[in-house]
Amino acid sequence: MQPLTEDQIRESFVNTTRGEAERLPMPGLHEVLWDDREYLGWHDAKAPQRAYLTVWQDERPVSFALRASESRIRSGISAMCSLCHTAQPGAQVTLFAAPRSGDAGRKGDTVGTYICADLNCSAIIRIAPPAAPMQLPPEEIVQRRITGLQERLGSFASTVLAG
Repeated sequence: MQPLTEDQIRESFVNTTRGEAERLPMPGLHEVLWDDREYLGWHDAKAPQRAYLTVWQDERPVSFALRASESRIRSGISAMCSLCHTAQPGAQVTLFAAPRSGDAGRKGDTVGTYICADLNCSAIIRIAPPAAPMQLPPEEIVQRRITGLQERLGSFASTVLAG
């Protein structure tokens, strides 16, 4: 992920109005380790169901407003994040919906996907497995996870932008 300023992020929102983008809470950008991320994700501290994602799409930042489902996956059930493909306890994966961009989004069309509730896929995929015989080296496994996450982020962004 390339470093971004608050203004760049606000200008990159594709599924909100300009006014809404101007009022959105921003994450603490001074704390972001940009090289260790494939996207920037954060929650609205005052409205826990709201979240935001910024990704790079076609050499430009694209940001989306998301809304988390109010219902949770039953405890004792595992779920898989659609972005990082990590299986976790159900409470740690949430269904998020993003309004599509353009007219489709203004008419209420959304795209839903299951994402790690804390939006921390970039950290999860970097946890290297222990080395084992007849397995790829841990650093190659991590690189494949990074590539997969980037591809799935691109697909999600394209779907939201196809509004």
